[in-house]
This record gives sequence, C-alpha cells and structure tokens, in this order.
Amino acid sequence: MAVTSDPILEGAVATTTTPEPITQPATAPDEPMTLPVIPGEHPNEAPRLTPVEVVPGKALYKQILPGVMQVPLDLVLAASRKSSLWPMTFGLACCAIEMIATYMAHYDLDRFGIVPWPSPRQSDVMIVAGTVTKKMAPAVKLLYEQMPNPKWVISMGACATNGGPYTRYDRVLQGVDKIIPVDVYVPGCPPRPEALIDSFIALQELIMEERGNAGR
Repeated sequence: MAVTSDPILEGAVATTTTPEPITQPATAPDEPMTLPVIPGEHPNEAPRLTPVEVVPGKALYKQILPGVMQVPLDLVLAASRKSSLWPMTFGLACCAIEMIATYMAHYDLDRFGIVPWPSPRQSDVMIVAGTVTKKMAPAVKLLYEQMPNPKWVISMGACATNGGPYTRYDRVLQGVDKIIPVDVYVPGCPPRPEALIDSFIALQELIMEERGNAGR
C-alpha cells in the first residue's frame, strides 16, 4: 500500500496543546468577624461616671448630681402662680378704659406673664375697675365665687375702693370690700396704667409672701 505525504506538512512540526487545569483560588482560613469600634464616653463626662465616696452628713443626691437645686414645693408653686396671672376681663366704669390701655402694646402686661381671660372659670385675679352699684354687687360677688382658688382681687380706682365721688349716693356701694375680700387697692380717679402695673407687682410680692397659706 503506498503512502503519500503532503509536501506542505513535511516541514511542519506537529505540536499538540493540552488544556491547562482550572485551579480554584486559594480560600483564606475563616477569620473572626470584627465589630466596629464603639466610642467610649466623652472625656468630660468620664469623671462624673466614676463612683463617688459617700460623705456622712452630706446629702447623697448633692454628691451624685451637683447641679440639682433643692427648693420648697410651695416656693415653686407660688413662683409659677405669680408669673402667670390671668385677670378676668370686665369693666364697670371709666377705670376700665385705663385697664384696657394697660393691656395695649404701649404698656404690654403680657411681658409680666399677665394674660387677660374672658371666663371666671380659669381666672385667678379680679380687677374691679369702676363704680360698684348695689344693683351690680350681686353679679360681682357671683363672678368672684365662680373663680377657682387661689384667687386675688385688685380694687382699681377710688370708686371701687370707697365709692369715690359718688359716695354720698345710696345706690353706690361704699367699697367693693363690703362683698368680696380685696388684696390690693389702687388709688386714683382714674388711676393711670402705671399704677395698675404697680399693683400687679405688689400682688406678685404678696403671693410670694403668703405662699405657705392654704385655702386661698
């Protein structure tokens, strides 16, 4: 049998290529999971967190919480009452005009924490501004009785204090203190807004002085 050879393939060298084995990447050994570092306490707060030594004869809360202030409860209640007075808004005569002017922007009673209130159910101050007639006296007394305790009364002007220029008239009450207790009297006919502001300051001082009294 004759074998023929291809002259083109005679000078060529037969080469064979074998596929390279696929190698898997080396796996690293299991390492423990590291958690993020949580920052510690603020350096300025660290001394406060250290245990304190109890000193006999000194209050423990003053050692643990040095910024705490100890005050009587009646002092806190009286300070809150004097700084949030709610006068009832009603007027009887010409003194009511001066009372209205005191609430306006020029004098601004709101800066004292004094806010007018139209209902006796939540009011704690009654300003009797004007002449109290015997016909009006039962209504004034009823409004006072509807106010919750503690409550205070300001007699504004000469008419509310002792009848003023109408003291000789039998139909005019000779002072509102004949029917309700009065805490502060404001002289004048009519008193200026500055006098009413001064009466409120005097009432605030009175509230702080009688803070221990009960049943107002």
